[in-house]
Amino acid sequence: MKLLGLLGLLLSESAFASGGFNFFTEASHALHIPAHTLALLVGSLVMIVTGLAYRAQISSTKTVIIPDKGITVRNMVEALGQAMYGTAKTVMGEESAKKYFSYVIFVFFFILINNLIGILPGFLSANQNLNTTLALGIFTFIYFNFQGIRAVGFVNYMKHFAGPMPLLAILVFPIEIISVSVRPLSLALRLRGNMDGDHLILGIFSELVPYIVPIPFYAMGIFVGFLQAFVFTLLTMIYIGMATAHHDHGDHEHHH
Repeated sequence: MKLLGLLGLLLSESAFASGGFNFFTEASHALHIPAHTLALLVGSLVMIVTGLAYRAQISSTKTVIIPDKGITVRNMVEALGQAMYGTAKTVMGEESAKKYFSYVIFVFFFILINNLIGILPGFLSANQNLNTTLALGIFTFIYFNFQGIRAVGFVNYMKHFAGPMPLLAILVFPIEIISVSVRPLSLALRLRGNMDGDHLILGIFSELVPYIVPIPFYAMGIFVGFLQAFVFTLLTMIYIGMATAHHDHGDHEHHH
């Protein structure tokens, strides 16, 4: 009965959310802070609390290898973490996955948590704002370029933008630089566009029929939230792998 009551409350609240009511927007007017900034602060707080809860469960567990019974924070975090680590090993290789997984998993959980917050009636996702997604894109851009330079040195890193044929370097180099430079914008627009579109669809159906009908769209919203977090993280892995792979080739040639 409590579950049904909660479900009814959420479904009724969706009408207010779709009609323009938003907790972050209302708080924004009162605190004079942008709504997406408040949403980002809440998302960051949820992420920190989740991390602390996970560490607390790990510290109180005698056998770390054996998962907990039922659905717990630890089980969910470890299941998602293992899935992403397996993907990282496939995309970047085992050595690179070990080196860069801390950033990869941070990006995944940060985007996922903020995406899921936006699904709650009366809330919004910080990822619906271009400022947030562009900041994520730029930060990722700086990270994979920094790791690439760190792996092979600045001169060698810049050389790979010139391509394998010296005669065509003058043409290839600016094209490659432009291609790499637009990656933050493409990451930002993809994430922002998909999340904004998903919440727009949910809002429209919630306003038209606020009861029962929106349930499949909430399910779709959760799926899209996971999918977009995975896609952004996957592209991050690919960019890191491409930026640092030349180091492995250099070592290989050196040994021969």
